[in-house]
Amino acid sequence: MPEHPAVTRVTTALRAAGATGEVRWLDDSAPTAAAAAKALGIEVGAIANSLIFTLDGEPILVMTSGAHRVDTAWLGEQIGGTLGRADAALVKTATGQVIGGVAPIGHPAPLRTWIDTALADYPQIWAAAGHAHTVFPTTYDELVDLTGGIPTAVVPEQ
Repeated sequence: MPEHPAVTRVTTALRAAGATGEVRWLDDSAPTAAAAAKALGIEVGAIANSLIFTLDGEPILVMTSGAHRVDTAWLGEQIGGTLGRADAALVKTATGQVIGGVAPIGHPAPLRTWIDTALADYPQIWAAAGHAHTVFPTTYDELVDLTGGIPTAVVPEQ
């Protein structure tokens, strides 16, 4: 199996937390939820996207189902601030990982995290593992535990 420092940090964090899911290296990169779902043969909604935003200037992590996009204006109102898009440099600084492979864990320092409640609809979900070619399986409850995240809707109810 290939080695990559960001993937090693994610694997170490998974083991330290007692998670049992194994990091899987994909043949092709999966920088989008659709690409990851296709590679795994699962519904796109079972992909847990790790998105870095800024909340009033500070980086935060929002884990969202691949089935929809975060409504930043609405979510910002729900969590009490203004959400902005983080640029690639801030993503790298905050996570130690690059866009397309950002994992929910294995960061230099913990990030305040919100987790899309839509992910709870799936018995198994998959998240990036520090590199665009890596993913790992988990459950909604385990993801909440791993990240210390706050369960929340990330889009208004339709």
